[in-house]
Amino acid sequence: MKEQKSFVDNSKGCLFLVPTPIGNLNDMTYRAVQTLQDADLVAAEDTRNTKNLLNHFEITTDLISFHEHNTAQRIPELVEKMNQGMNIAQVSDAGTPSISDPGKELVKAAIKAEIAVVPLPGATASTTALIASGISPQPFYFFGFLPRKGKERTEALVNLANREETTIVYESPYRVKKTLDDLSEKFGADRQITLARELTKLHEAFLRGSLADVIEYYQDNEPKGEYVLIIAGKPEVQSDTMSDGQIIQAVDRLIEAGNKPNKAIKEIAAQNELKKQEVYNLYHNIEGSTD
Repeated sequence: MKEQKSFVDNSKGCLFLVPTPIGNLNDMTYRAVQTLQDADLVAAEDTRNTKNLLNHFEITTDLISFHEHNTAQRIPELVEKMNQGMNIAQVSDAGTPSISDPGKELVKAAIKAEIAVVPLPGATASTTALIASGISPQPFYFFGFLPRKGKERTEALVNLANREETTIVYESPYRVKKTLDDLSEKFGADRQITLARELTKLHEAFLRGSLADVIEYYQDNEPKGEYVLIIAGKPEVQSDTMSDGQIIQAVDRLIEAGNKPNKAIKEIAAQNELKKQEVYNLYHNIEGSTD
């Protein structure tokens, strides 16, 4: 085992991981600009987007494409350049490389080749949304984009529903309504959530409330922009903290969100480790045995 020092003189170059703005160009740091200026080459997810950024800051460093479809070809090429002494700055289209963007494969290859990997701090959508969400910021669990369908999606949602940490999920405007419905089904309509969209841009906005609240909101409003979803963790003790009145309210909220009464009753019973008949009787004000 050997400690890798970031700033030592040697015959090899370095891999610099450079965050770029997620919307507002003023979020570009002085160090990021200087690093891109000083690098021998910039590896970019989309060279057209990055060229616009470089032009804005009057940076003339050469560009090379590096994205999810050409990693097998590019990684050996970039590692060889760094072995020869070139400093390469890697950027994604927006935010921090490797966070739901290409990057991790090149980082692993550089480490294996004993090339210094130097990360720069900077813009990232996840923690930007988290600190303004109004939901407990720590501990948190970053998931990123959910699987789109099938068994993988169901398993991911069930796993996340049972986590006690705050969860961070990314979503597009085209799938956010479906995702909210799926979250309500697995997490319960009362779970608190904050939706942050268009972060750092002119139309930045936050929607805070229960899953039932935000589902109702999007019945009359269309999602716009890229979303970060901040979802409250599962309470440590759910069944012991809900009174009869709270259970009835929880059933009502699921019904208001579009669930059929029997399905709502079944879900609230499962969430609170109660028999379905017990919740049914409570909701309909029926006295009698639940055996």
